[in-house]
Amino acid sequence: METLLNPSVTLFGITFDLTILAMSLITVLAVFGLVYWGSRQMRLKPSGKQNVIEWLYDFVRETISPKLGKYTENYSLFFFVIFLFLVVANNLGLLVKIETEHFNLWTSPTSVFAVDLTLSVIVALMCHVEGIRKNGIKGYLTGFLSPYPAMLPMNLLEEVTNILSLALRLFGNIYVGEVMTTLILQMKNLNIALAPVAFALNMLWAGFSMFISCIQAYVFIILASTYLGNKLNAGEED
Repeated sequence: METLLNPSVTLFGITFDLTILAMSLITVLAVFGLVYWGSRQMRLKPSGKQNVIEWLYDFVRETISPKLGKYTENYSLFFFVIFLFLVVANNLGLLVKIETEHFNLWTSPTSVFAVDLTLSVIVALMCHVEGIRKNGIKGYLTGFLSPYPAMLPMNLLEEVTNILSLALRLFGNIYVGEVMTTLILQMKNLNIALAPVAFALNMLWAGFSMFISCIQAYVFIILASTYLGNKLNAGEED
């Protein structure tokens, strides 16, 4: 399978992936458009599009509530946005494939490890900042000595592995999904008679991949809320 490159540009020594930048922008606009559409002319008794937004918000809130407890309302909007971003971003590459002879012009932003790692780092930074804000510097640092001071190296290592596992889990599932889509579509190049088979398999795989993509968004906010909950509640543990 030939690997196509994403077009890029270098400014001030930094290389920018134009495809990923464009797809990330499309994702942000799609999420903004969905929320804007669903939140116009809201009523006390919801119906139609308002039901969609409220159901999604309630779903996210109920998902993170067991981990965040009394802090749920403080962070529900953050996780709501993260969830919607991932649902859209994970599925973009399944809807359309736009390629030239040498470049790939359409892909899921989360099929690139750098994007997933960035999201994980954002979550990690928020966890540490909020942990310090809620428990103070002393209480925050004391958490690294729990349950015993000898566990300090392992607790520090856990902070790194949390970031990497959060990113790698998302990247692996979305990247493999797009690779499989490409392989299925290339069946028609072997023999034109296989085109109907390739089309049918691609429809089945796209449906399965969309399900997995939504599950990955769900898993991401569960794990992220768990990490945040651990930091927020560290000072309240006996």
